[in-house]
Amino acid sequence: MARIVKFVLNDRARTDAVPNNILLLDYLREIVGLTGTKTGCDGGECGACTVLIDDKPVLSCLTLAASVEGHRVDTVESLGEGGHLSAVQRGFHEKLGAQCGYCTPGFIMASAGLLRKNPNPTEAEILEALGSNICRCTGYVKIIEAVQFAAGLRAQGIAP
Repeated sequence: MARIVKFVLNDRARTDAVPNNILLLDYLREIVGLTGTKTGCDGGECGACTVLIDDKPVLSCLTLAASVEGHRVDTVESLGEGGHLSAVQRGFHEKLGAQCGYCTPGFIMASAGLLRKNPNPTEAEILEALGSNICRCTGYVKIIEAVQFAAGLRAQGIAP
């Protein structure tokens, strides 16, 4: 069975017939064609599938698509404007916060969610906010530096 779901996806209103059992991750990738959200562990353990629902980081591999009714969903494709990188995207680029890049969209979305809520986080707050995300390629020093850099850009008025 399917249900009609109305919500906002990346600042655009959507109305779709959504199967009751489809995960948000699969809906975004297979139905909408937004492939920036990555499939990682399929069990809510790696964070590669992180999206924002009403500015809160959520694991899309554990979220039914039908549950976003009436909410705002942002994916990594929503960041940046007019060909310019968002603060978090710039941070990951300029501070080398990505290695292979597979986990990067999830880290970027978790970081954007943090900076929307807390524009000047401490290192401990960054670590806590990124605790649901795993990078298997490297340590987290560059990722933390990327978020700190993005916080500085946000202070200058650049959207996370």
